[in-house]
Amino acid sequence: MLASEQHLPARRIRLSWLLLAVALITACHRTPTDTRPYFPPKGNDWAQRSPAQVGMNADKLAEAVAFAKTQETTQMAPDFSTQEAIFGKLLGPMPTSRARTNGIILRHGYIVAEWGDTQAVDPTYSVAKSVLSTVLGITLDRKMIPDIHQPVANLIQDGGYESAQNRAITWEHHARQSSEWEGELWGKNSDFVGKEAFGKGERKPRALQTPGTYYEYNDVRINRLALSLLRIWKKPLPEVVRDEIMNPIGASDTWRYIPYPNAVATVDGKEMPSVSGGTRWGGGLRISARDEARFGYLFLRQGRWNNKQIVSSDWVKQATTRGPVGPAYGYLWWLNTPKPGEAKPWPDAPTSSFAALGAGQNTIWVDPEHDLIIVWRWHDGNPNELIKRVLAAVNTGS
Repeated sequence: MLASEQHLPARRIRLSWLLLAVALITACHRTPTDTRPYFPPKGNDWAQRSPAQVGMNADKLAEAVAFAKTQETTQMAPDFSTQEAIFGKLLGPMPTSRARTNGIILRHGYIVAEWGDTQAVDPTYSVAKSVLSTVLGITLDRKMIPDIHQPVANLIQDGGYESAQNRAITWEHHARQSSEWEGELWGKNSDFVGKEAFGKGERKPRALQTPGTYYEYNDVRINRLALSLLRIWKKPLPEVVRDEIMNPIGASDTWRYIPYPNAVATVDGKEMPSVSGGTRWGGGLRISARDEARFGYLFLRQGRWNNKQIVSSDWVKQATTRGPVGPAYGYLWWLNTPKPGEAKPWPDAPTSSFAALGAGQNTIWVDPEHDLIIVWRWHDGNPNELIKRVLAAVNTGS
């Protein structure tokens, strides 16, 4: 045997130790996996992932989407010809047509499913209330309103809060739909009495309750909140929504927030339009499903978009916490937190989930537990039917 062959095993051992050392050094200096959440850039270049890439079952997700496509709404006519019969005399314009049922599903911020025309700019009805809630949150974050529990009359002296009934109303009462504000605004009375004015939504006369003690879903009162916010900001709220929410989250330039023609207030000597909290009487927020997905994703990320905190995480928590009276409702957001003895609004969804909801079944559903967003528009029935199918597609532990 040659002498060089006698030393071969030792050389192999030394080489193995050297390779191991190099591997360890490389591992220590390797750039760690980027775990920052994904945020889509402005425009349509929104990254997509296959279901498998985000921990979902492709077949079950496909079944969920196939179901969603069959659920065209029966509430709202495609040409909005039933609008006045449902809600009463119009104050603002309505489009002549809308898209068919459509939607988008996000997991970890990526698009995993999309169907229908998700870029159609359609009325979204009371989803606008959750947008107004966000404007209120930003207003409080900026200390333009010192305290949500403060009476609105402390800052707004336009005659709307001078009566004995109205002077104790706080900003929180407005946000919880428990204000019991009394009055007329833009030609509609807060009592909702009268078929011509309110259509199928008319109500019987009743005694007003103390503000904060009684819940009533009431668009006149939310329109009053919008007017009060206009007076705080001293500029039209569509501009506030654009500058403070939509532009920072990279929304398209197609959405519009349309006031009633007669909804005009004088602010610092200038006439400014005031917006509504829905499309009940025309106008309102018109927006695409893709832009709605961005808005929902902002709340999934606790009010943050990339490196900017648009609305505080404290506000997101407050806005999605149930109030003392009424249904599972926060600050103009619908919740899934039943009281003892109550059924969950979405039985198959986590209690931590919440949603912005509008007539015609316009839905932005946010699920922090599973890092999911579902936007589903112009569908028929309870969103739980789609929610449970999508959740069935989420792999355990993903």
